[in-house]
Amino acid sequence: MKNQLVTLFGGGGFVGRYVVQELLKAGARVRIAQRDPRQALYLRTQGGLGQTQFVAADLSRPETVVRAVAGSDAVVNLVGILEGDFDKVHVAGARTVAEAAAAAGVKAFVQISAIGADPASPSAYGRSKAAGEQAVLAAFPTATILRPSIVFGREDGFVNRFAGMISGAPALIGRPLVPVMAAATKFQPIYVVDLAQVVVKALAEPERFGGQTYAIGGPDVISMGDLNRWIAGAIGRDVRFLEIPNDLGGAIAAMPFTPISKDQWAMLSRDNVVGDGVPGIEAFGVRPVPLATVAPDWLVVYRKNGRFNKVARA
Repeated sequence: MKNQLVTLFGGGGFVGRYVVQELLKAGARVRIAQRDPRQALYLRTQGGLGQTQFVAADLSRPETVVRAVAGSDAVVNLVGILEGDFDKVHVAGARTVAEAAAAAGVKAFVQISAIGADPASPSAYGRSKAAGEQAVLAAFPTATILRPSIVFGREDGFVNRFAGMISGAPALIGRPLVPVMAAATKFQPIYVVDLAQVVVKALAEPERFGGQTYAIGGPDVISMGDLNRWIAGAIGRDVRFLEIPNDLGGAIAAMPFTPISKDQWAMLSRDNVVGDGVPGIEAFGVRPVPLATVAPDWLVVYRKNGRFNKVARA
């Protein structure tokens, strides 16, 4: 990857920042393309002088995407949303990036999808991710499709969200009570650094990984209920968990102004794990890191007395 120019759409986001770091380590030049480049300026100190570029690009405006990919050796599309106009972002937006990359003669393309991508998914999110994959491959047949499970890391919005809920749970009578929805749903969390390394390897060897789809999961499969219990132990919080029955959970998700949308609830109706028949992270030679190995380092902020708390239960 040395001296190659890689353009990352959405490179200033959670996953993007780690992909940028791995690319810079590999000696690549990085161009971060997003609607407001100012949101990614914190990354300019990561590389050497002139190694990182920033450009404004809006996936709904093809001319800005064309300018962003000009002169690129490789392109990564990291853009995704959890609510809103899924087809506009996941399908039309992905198609626009892939078409621009193909027209520019880009050598390697990586599309970040999701394990839940399925034309028959009960959620609009999952269906749009599947349609986005098809749109990308139609425009750029040698693209590499990566379907990660839940991605965790210091800045994630998943593990941190539950840690915040658990640490902030009020103690009305006795121990604090924390509700858990979809407690039986299983995940296979992948460390963001491991995912970033997979992206770089896919870009470096498009002749080996191109035109294929990979399901990227970590070493452990854990249910939503067990994940919450593990987090509570890791931050030393003695709480009670109330597992919400699925019928009630669905009713809650259908109501306005609730913490979970109806579509997000539909996503949770299926396990988010690596299935049979799709190659996984082992194809890239990356040994995934368990959640319990790295998460306690940042979850310390959720302990009552921070680093001065008693040793957290693992």
